[in-house]
Amino acid sequence: MGAVTIRDVRKNYGSVAVIHGVSIDIADGEFVILVGPSGCGKSTLLRMIAGLEAISGGEIDIGGRVVNNLHPKERDIAMVFQSYALYPHMTVEQNMGFSLKLGKVSKEETRKRVTAAAQILGLEPYLQRYPRNLSGGQRQRVAMGRAIVRDPQVFLFDEPLSNLDAKLRVQMRSEIKALHQRLKTTTVYVTHDQIEAMTMADKIVVMHDGIVEQIGTPLELYDRPENMFVAGFIGSPAMNFLPGRIDQGAFVADDGTRIPLNPLPPAAEGARVTLGIRPEHFRLDPEGIAAKVVTIEPTGSETQVSAQLAGQDIVGVFRERLSTAPGADLRVSLDLNAVHLFDAATGKRLVA
Repeated sequence: MGAVTIRDVRKNYGSVAVIHGVSIDIADGEFVILVGPSGCGKSTLLRMIAGLEAISGGEIDIGGRVVNNLHPKERDIAMVFQSYALYPHMTVEQNMGFSLKLGKVSKEETRKRVTAAAQILGLEPYLQRYPRNLSGGQRQRVAMGRAIVRDPQVFLFDEPLSNLDAKLRVQMRSEIKALHQRLKTTTVYVTHDQIEAMTMADKIVVMHDGIVEQIGTPLELYDRPENMFVAGFIGSPAMNFLPGRIDQGAFVADDGTRIPLNPLPPAAEGARVTLGIRPEHFRLDPEGIAAKVVTIEPTGSETQVSAQLAGQDIVGVFRERLSTAPGADLRVSLDLNAVHLFDAATGKRLVA
């Protein structure tokens, strides 16, 4: 069983606390992504799971045993690094089988495992090449193959796609997800790219400043963010925020723009709130609110518009072909079923 349980884990560097009591349950076979901005503590947490960083407090349980004081090689994990960490003087075959050689696995068994991993990853034609003769994507596959041959309880990925170009990142996302579906091995994956998180994860853990902001499936986080940080981090382009107050069942922005709400808002009369609306939830409406266009970015399948609405910079995404121009007014309405309200003071989601 490859379940991972993280209980109130903390990390201090001297007097500076960087992880503040994180608790996460990862089921056997689950693909979990730790996501958040740079410096949020996600890579540090991954390295603590791997045993590469000491734990200042709490417990990490892998496969039913506490591993706090176990050496990395005793934890039955395999890690894939951002830099690939391949030995330049070894062939692909030698790189993939090196950990087995250290573990005194027989040459016959090592060759069998390396061949099987190479077949899974499409590396058979490259087994006798050196890393310098491979593309970035091929090197990443070799690093993954080196992890696969160990047949660990848990795979750990530390931003493995950040060195690849955009097109190759998309391809490798699909390959890693397909690999997980085939092997069913518990996977913990770190990235700062929320698109990677949305498209690959069974469950996402959103981190910020060393704490967990929210845990859930990709669509749970997208549809019902618990606070403004999660709402603004998950989704591309990001959610738009309009500060204002509640007045007689409507939202009134700070510039006086009035937006009727239906159903009634879960906030007291006069309460200060922030209204959140995703870019795709604007609608073209001749009777709607005027938004002054700043820039227009057609992508073919849709058009992204940056504009000023209710005194705030907003982004709208429309499926229609637009004939408007910068400086013109674009009349829009909001999909009221997709509006989010947050407490202005705490940033927490208001729930009816």
